[in-house]
Amino acid sequence: MPFLVVLGGGESGVGTAILGKQKGFTVFVSDAGPIKPKYKEVLEHFDIEWESDGHTESRVLQADVVMKSPGIPDKVALVQRLMTTDIPVISEMEFAGQFSDANTIGITGSNGKTTTTMLTYHLLKEAGLDVGVAGNIGDSYAKMVAEQSFEHMVLEISSFQLDGILKFKPHVAIITNITPDHLDRYEYQFEKYIASKLSIAKNQTEEDYLIYDVDDEAIAEGLKAHPVQSKKIPFSIKQKLMEGAWLENETIKLNVEHKTLEMSTDILALDGQHNVKNAMAASLAALLVNVRKETIRQSIQTFQGVPHRLEKVLKINHVEYINDSKATNVNATYYALEGVNKPIVWLVGGVDKGNDYTELMPLVREKVKAIICLGMDNTKLKETFGNVIDLMVETYSMEEAVKVAYKIAERGDTVLLSPACASFDLFKNYEDRGDQFKAQIKKL
Repeated sequence: MPFLVVLGGGESGVGTAILGKQKGFTVFVSDAGPIKPKYKEVLEHFDIEWESDGHTESRVLQADVVMKSPGIPDKVALVQRLMTTDIPVISEMEFAGQFSDANTIGITGSNGKTTTTMLTYHLLKEAGLDVGVAGNIGDSYAKMVAEQSFEHMVLEISSFQLDGILKFKPHVAIITNITPDHLDRYEYQFEKYIASKLSIAKNQTEEDYLIYDVDDEAIAEGLKAHPVQSKKIPFSIKQKLMEGAWLENETIKLNVEHKTLEMSTDILALDGQHNVKNAMAASLAALLVNVRKETIRQSIQTFQGVPHRLEKVLKINHVEYINDSKATNVNATYYALEGVNKPIVWLVGGVDKGNDYTELMPLVREKVKAIICLGMDNTKLKETFGNVIDLMVETYSMEEAVKVAYKIAERGDTVLLSPACASFDLFKNYEDRGDQFKAQIKKL
């Protein structure tokens, strides 16, 4: 029996272990840290051997193949050691992909990928197609392949999940955009991050499709450096196109493989220019898998978005509270600030991933009346915006931050949590941060 070693005992790792066991591998899960009790129970249930709080290197090096969970950087000593051997180190996408016959739509991008993934899934599901959704959201792809069989699969794929692919390819790939993010994992070289995102299309053939934002300079540069074989389907809100999706007088026009569709931007349930783009990408994917035009038009009106992404929480004393905790980078926060048309009390801060806040400066000058810093180290925020904003307050808990926002905000203002940073200094993850924000607002 081939020997599969899984590095990391989280969602991705445990899903891969289950699938590996099902497909006849001897499986060993090894985690450098603790494994959560719920995952230990699953491993015990499937009689899968595991270790936590450290790797037994000699055992790992006996592997025929290693699946490295996306949270583990390549610079980790054990991974570096594996790179010197002939043992393939692959991602969950690569491992699970070989056991799935589903027609796959794979979605990546620095921002908008969760919304686009959920919207694409919604369009296919409402059309009555046999469709599953997995990857960077919900269940792991491997667990899904092990437990269920779908005709269509919509996958949200992060750059980390793309880094370990050898043959994996979606039939339809979507790149929503590429902006500097996670540069700490790419030696602070934007080109390496761009190459990682574009690898979603590197194994595609002429039979496959790449849907991408033609307005995005990084994607344009990336496609020059890394040409693809698939059929390129662009979308734009700045220029008229012959094929793909574009905007004309507030009407979204689509033309792909001799199928056309028009719909007014007024029918979109989600606000903002970035959501027009997300709708274009998802609708193009739906047309490519033969969803009827009328179904797309109807379903797009009923889609309510994803939690923690520009989620309207409550209105108190004519002040709107918006939870955008999922904005863990500067570009996501740019969209949030751009989309709010009232004076903003902005909650920002956390773990900086090499952020450059200067691109936010015009929006901050125009719209932000006060900044509430929410992080252990707010030096960079203070240096960037200290001379621009009259009122800047440092806070170290969500309770404190929301109370300060409540005092500062006046009738007609918006209190916006859009941190532009990771959450791990004060919170478990961005969901925890957003949940705490909502909980504290409900206590006001």
